[in-house]
Amino acid sequence: MNFTGKHILITGASRGIGKTTAHAFAKAGGTVALHCNKNRAAAEQVQKSLPGEGHIVVQANVADPQAVSHMVSQTIDALGHIDILVNNAGIYYDHPLDETDYPDWLQAWQEIINVNLIGAANVSYCVAWHMIERKAGRIVNVTSRGAFRGEPTANAYGASKAGLNAFSQSLAKHLAPHNIFVMAVAPGFVETDMARSRLDSPDGEAIRQQSPFNRVAKPEEVAYTILFLASEGAEFVTGGIVDVNGASYLRT
Repeated sequence: MNFTGKHILITGASRGIGKTTAHAFAKAGGTVALHCNKNRAAAEQVQKSLPGEGHIVVQANVADPQAVSHMVSQTIDALGHIDILVNNAGIYYDHPLDETDYPDWLQAWQEIINVNLIGAANVSYCVAWHMIERKAGRIVNVTSRGAFRGEPTANAYGASKAGLNAFSQSLAKHLAPHNIFVMAVAPGFVETDMARSRLDSPDGEAIRQQSPFNRVAKPEEVAYTILFLASEGAEFVTGGIVDVNGASYLRT
């Protein structure tokens, strides 16, 4: 896959799947805008480690609509245009219904939905207007196996990712006439910092055994799928949701 001359905006790119995806695009010739929220130093370290030149760091809280608009404008001003958007930024924390008081429940839903779903929708909106003007573009949204399998202790997370799947499909139908393609990637557990505490806990072995490979995904495996969906020739996958969970959950 060759992304020479392509400009890619990746949200949540300072670590995990976003960081690995940034490296994959850069190795394939792309120029990357690395979005971060609070940890700019980490994003700048990723920037320095990328092959090639012209990569930038942009900072915004994706739950803030005005910050999102400014971040997208900043990216376009610096790079000239955006060919590919990867909505990867997301948060997760447990809030089991029978162990969470009502104020904390409300806060969990507001925070998680605002970042994982509304934030991704707003970034997509701002970038899509730019892509419509250029009559070209690709958007890849990182969702989750939890949208299908359920998240019993993190209901808002599961709902946010299910909503992002539906948003991806709706946007794919709306933007197709503009030569813009929208896909989603739904990983299961991945070896990232966000999942590390669960994988290192007593539950870790049971989580790995959910897959017949007796392991969880590597970030590189998710990144490869993102690059494939963003590549020339994958256009007719638009509207698709690709599972990357090692057969740990099979949906019909």
